[in-house]
Amino acid sequence: MKRWIAEIIDEKIALLERLGEGYVALAEGAGERLASVLKNGGKILLAGNGGSAADAQHFAGEIVGRFTMERKSLPALSLCVDPSVMTCIGNDYGYGEVFARQLEGIGRSGDAFVAISTSGNSENLVRALRAAKAKGMATVGFLGRDGGKMKPLCDFPLIVPSSSTPRIQETHTLTVHILCQLIEQELFGGEGGR
Repeated sequence: MKRWIAEIIDEKIALLERLGEGYVALAEGAGERLASVLKNGGKILLAGNGGSAADAQHFAGEIVGRFTMERKSLPALSLCVDPSVMTCIGNDYGYGEVFARQLEGIGRSGDAFVAISTSGNSENLVRALRAAKAKGMATVGFLGRDGGKMKPLCDFPLIVPSSSTPRIQETHTLTVHILCQLIEQELFGGEGGR
């Protein structure tokens, strides 16, 4: 058991080391863009499937609530949380439209859409990214593997170069926290809990 745990930790360390400066630069750009969206009166909309839906909710909660500092609430919403809306759209239009349809209704130019997918190929997120682009929204992708079909649709494709879903999701959570801290620092100054 100890060897198995050590192997998982070593795998995670190796993955983080592979992210490199390109990932850091994209994360910085994404954080600055999301902060700018909020500073200019826009909102952050997020979506994912399964564990990535949980990541979308987590990110929204940290923005609306707080991350590391006492500050005013900021507008963010996970598109995964309303079962009546999800099942209505899924029933009437198909599951591929559950996020795109919501973006058509509540997304605005000047908002941002964050799409989270370990494969980068989730059809409902591909369609949502297209809808966000059509609305003039900034697009951020939390992706895995090679970025998949979603990569070219993202202004900031944050790709975790792994085929291990658990390692990708763990890195996505780390990135959520990095972006939350960058947003708080950009908007409210100070050390932001560092």
